[in-house]
Amino acid sequence: MKNKFITILICSFLAITPVYGAGSGGSDSGGSDSGGNEAGKLNKYRTAVNFINSGKKLEKKGKIEKAKQKYEKAYDRLVEANESKPSNPDILNYLGFTSRKLGNFEDAEVYYKLGLDIDPMHNGINEYLGELYFNTGRIELAKERLNILKNCNCEEYQELKEIIEGTKESKY
Repeated sequence: MKNKFITILICSFLAITPVYGAGSGGSDSGGSDSGGNEAGKLNKYRTAVNFINSGKKLEKKGKIEKAKQKYEKAYDRLVEANESKPSNPDILNYLGFTSRKLGNFEDAEVYYKLGLDIDPMHNGINEYLGELYFNTGRIELAKERLNILKNCNCEEYQELKEIIEGTKESKY
């Protein structure tokens, strides 16, 4: 728990601290997943998304422990991606998602809120934060997230609405 708290503090600091000076962008010339260049940063993010998608499929099949392993791997990649490229709401969204799936609801909420500080209208973050609020018994806050999404004409609105109305089950 202490390590996760430290990670959140570091991510919070990185989210508000500019990292790149003019013209900097890394000089790693290899195509590795090292994060030293833009391709490496992107690879960490893409790898994490692949793990998340695998985890979702495993979850649908009822293979919860295997899904959690995928979410843990995704989380690790996302932390690395966030260190390389802080202030990216998509990375923060998935950090929140994987934290939530791993049962770390406080961490998830922090990541979602950091993402919303950058992009208050981010559909994915608003949906997932609404689900988190719903699953933790904060229905009014979930409805606030739904209200933010009401004009987006997007699946995130519909999914959150169905969860709040009880026509769709929300899995942490």
